[in-house]
Amino acid sequence: MKFKNSWKLFLVGILAIILIACQNSNEEETGKEEDTESPEETEVANEEASDEAADLEGSVVIDGSGTVYPLMAKLAEEYMTNEQEGVSVEVSRAGTSAGFEKFLVENGTDFNDASRQIKNEEAEKAEELGIEVKELKVALDGLTFVINKENDWATEMTEEELTKIFLADGGMTNWSDINPDWPDEKINTYGPNENHGTYEFFFENVLEEQDLVDDVDLQQEYSTLVNLIADDENGIAFFGFGYYVNNEDKLQAVSVDFGDGAVEPSLNTIAEDGDYAAFTRPVFTYLNVNNAKEKPQVLDYAIYAMENINEFAGETGFAPIPSGEVQENLDFLFGLQ
Repeated sequence: MKFKNSWKLFLVGILAIILIACQNSNEEETGKEEDTESPEETEVANEEASDEAADLEGSVVIDGSGTVYPLMAKLAEEYMTNEQEGVSVEVSRAGTSAGFEKFLVENGTDFNDASRQIKNEEAEKAEELGIEVKELKVALDGLTFVINKENDWATEMTEEELTKIFLADGGMTNWSDINPDWPDEKINTYGPNENHGTYEFFFENVLEEQDLVDDVDLQQEYSTLVNLIADDENGIAFFGFGYYVNNEDKLQAVSVDFGDGAVEPSLNTIAEDGDYAAFTRPVFTYLNVNNAKEKPQVLDYAIYAMENINEFAGETGFAPIPSGEVQENLDFLFGLQ
């Protein structure tokens, strides 16, 4: 009798152990089911998180170079239309130097477009204000000399002749001073004023800081220069290639002989190591890094601009920069995220 009772107790114990094990196994499986989402649910969750991160608001404020303006305005339009409808990107064109004055102040602009590099005194001011500045090279521009459509004599000139036309002591007052077969008419000179980096590039790099002719007509607006040359058969002006290529119906460009024959400015010749190299210059936008760290929309626009810069450069009259330089800029910007 005692043996039977012992056997029964043994069987009950075994059954209890089995039941407990099964219960624990079911609880583990249930926990796994509760913690695991279906692929469809995971995809929806990821899309919702992405949409939340992608939807930005606020403003991005850009000023500076009139030369760079068409490129940055195009990028801003594309960004607001196709990327971030909730972000307002405001692009103005006070000129490179005037733009730096708006950039290097407390609560200044987010970007300053520039057709020259930042000056030492401007960089020092940024440091004094505690503004971290990042130079972003965006494209290559060709300094272009333009004349009236009716001018059929000065379509080709040497680099030296063009320089002397604008020099106070260049001795090129009339067209006939360059070539006796050309009209004995006074040359009327035009260009952008001192607010523009194009003026500074021309004065410092082409004229080598020598005085301009006294009666040169310097203007703030490039559109004004286009109209002045279009109305003046004896006029000649200098500005960026983009303003010429967008007004070819009103103007013609002078082909420049740098010593190996005349070279017409074009997207094929404008390059730092190309046939038009002597009049080729990089153009930039300068980013307020402090603002990029504090305002997600500023950093997002900077990344978008660099990712698409070469796509829109040609459309607005600029030659593209090497892809390696684009990637260097992007690596820096991604590092701010």
